[in-house]
Amino acid sequence: MDSTDLGNLWDRVFGTQPAPEQWLVVVAATAALIAVVPNVIWRLTRNAITIAHEGGHGLIALLSGRQLSGIRLHSDTSGLTVSRGKPTGIGMVLTAVAGYTAPPLLGLGGAWLLADGRITLLLWLATALLAVMLMMIRNVYGALTVILTGSLFLLMSWLASPDWQSLFAYSAVWFLLLGGVRPAFELQSKRRHGGAPDSDADQLSRLTDVPAALWLFLFHAVSLCSLIGGGRWLLGL
Repeated sequence: MDSTDLGNLWDRVFGTQPAPEQWLVVVAATAALIAVVPNVIWRLTRNAITIAHEGGHGLIALLSGRQLSGIRLHSDTSGLTVSRGKPTGIGMVLTAVAGYTAPPLLGLGGAWLLADGRITLLLWLATALLAVMLMMIRNVYGALTVILTGSLFLLMSWLASPDWQSLFAYSAVWFLLLGGVRPAFELQSKRRHGGAPDSDADQLSRLTDVPAALWLFLFHAVSLCSLIGGGRWLLGL
């Protein structure tokens, strides 16, 4: 690959693309809403939120100095991230917090990139993160889920027209923002009925002596604020 090709690739990835028409942004938001609200569709699309959730646990575990043993994704849309290190302390707390906050915060970061016209960069960053996560997956279903998701991002970044890239990128970010809100409400409902006794909120409560309800409030606050802020960026407000 000569310098011209490298320059073209650099411009393609890190350059800016024109902002899409407002109708396309609204269509993308509608598609994401359809992927999140109906239960029959959510049972499938929630896998993408689980990837972000467990990826958040794994990333913060590594950044906080813990040893990441592996990540598993299951067909019931649950997941498990195992890390080794001190069982208490700030590293463990941050790792536990990262799960429910990762999808909306990723959506917020994606909205910031799209507001700056970095559509291709967003697609490439998502592909790179999924490729890194694949190396830590420890079960077949999880590997297939990550490979299919990453392949979709890669194909869209290389083969799709600019309009289709925009629609896909905006839909993905809207999905993270909207889909990042629902899991906290689901967890709240399960805990109200005596379920999920070992949830992230309950683990955080045992680690910090702060009531699990307050950690749930944090999850709600992060997801809803990310949706409001990210939505405003996406809509150009």
